[in-house]
Amino acid sequence: MQNGGAGHPVVNIGVVGHVDHGKTLLVKALTGVWTDRHSEEVKRGISIRLGYADATFRRCEKCGSPDGLTIAESCPACKGPARAVRTVSFVDSPGHETLMATMLSGAALMDGALLVIAANEKCPQPQTLEHLMALDLIGIRNVVVVQNKVDLVSREEAVKHHRDILEFVKGTMVEGAPVVPLSASYGVNVDALIQTIEERIPTPKAGEGTSPRLPIARSFDVNRPGTLPAKLVGGVVGGSLAQGHLKVGTEVEILPGLKREEGGRARWEPIRTRVVSLMSAGRPVEEVTPGGLIGLGTQLDPSLTKSDGLVGQVLGAQGTLPPVWNKLTMDVRILQRAVGQQKGDKIEPLKPGEPLMLSVSTAITVGSIVATREGHLEVTLKRPVCAEAGARVAISRRSGSRWHLIGAGTIKA
Repeated sequence: MQNGGAGHPVVNIGVVGHVDHGKTLLVKALTGVWTDRHSEEVKRGISIRLGYADATFRRCEKCGSPDGLTIAESCPACKGPARAVRTVSFVDSPGHETLMATMLSGAALMDGALLVIAANEKCPQPQTLEHLMALDLIGIRNVVVVQNKVDLVSREEAVKHHRDILEFVKGTMVEGAPVVPLSASYGVNVDALIQTIEERIPTPKAGEGTSPRLPIARSFDVNRPGTLPAKLVGGVVGGSLAQGHLKVGTEVEILPGLKREEGGRARWEPIRTRVVSLMSAGRPVEEVTPGGLIGLGTQLDPSLTKSDGLVGQVLGAQGTLPPVWNKLTMDVRILQRAVGQQKGDKIEPLKPGEPLMLSVSTAITVGSIVATREGHLEVTLKRPVCAEAGARVAISRRSGSRWHLIGAGTIKA
């Protein structure tokens, strides 16, 4: 089991998989929080935006594992006290095929992942395969497979489906990962899943002595309509601190920043502001460290942050952030076949002038190919990105009405 206790989350765990396989219900079983809060999500019954929820895993010393593992303060088996082990943040990613870009943005925050596969559907479904490929290309190796909805099938069907999952992951980076059967609807075997998470998804080591850096995954205007100007508060941004420490009162900048037009040409100016509040695990704090999802109150005009207006930008101490790129040169690995379709088609060679969707950390942009050769790609960006040389880039190509993941690259200086 991991060492740690209640308080600031120390690890981010993504929850990914095909649409309607029970990801949001699983997060509720693990945290008690329903992450679909947006009105359109409630109406359509699917996740559209990234959802977040924190949970403190606890263990009863008397009952041990897994019976004594819980998110409650008392043991479900003996009703005795349960000691806090560590607090984690879950990132609930949408599974619908048209929302792959949102899933890729969320993957940039993940230290590990739960790949959710419903027992009442054939394995694999298109987005099950695409999400697994995305985890591989982005470099997420700590994965637990969750066989959900076993309450909807017979024992024989569940056993056969379990074999299908093992066959599906054979030869992938998930081969050998544990497969935990459960029912999120009834909370059955959630304790075994908590034990498996503790064993398979470690707390990442935080870089000490480095400048704070936060890829922005959400941004909000928290003012209610009709709020008087004197009572308006600044915009809020959210994400996960990738490195360093961040305190209330820190002067920060956000890159690439604001787009300005001058003489028919666009340029980007850094946005500078001050951190006026910090929220972690639903509580105000004075300082945050890497691990877990946080919210930052700022002095920004809330019109800049409303409706996720700053998603994809990077926040950090002034003068410390990576370069802003308008063009990218990348070493790339292109897959042999497209994923995310019932039958993957062979990927045709990339051509100059062709548009590609590029996912760099939480940023999603479109790049037009300038030059391509084996293992090498040059693109100009419609919207610049702030990233280190060596950063991973997920590459998608338009096919029909949507983008399909076709490969990955790393940025060259």
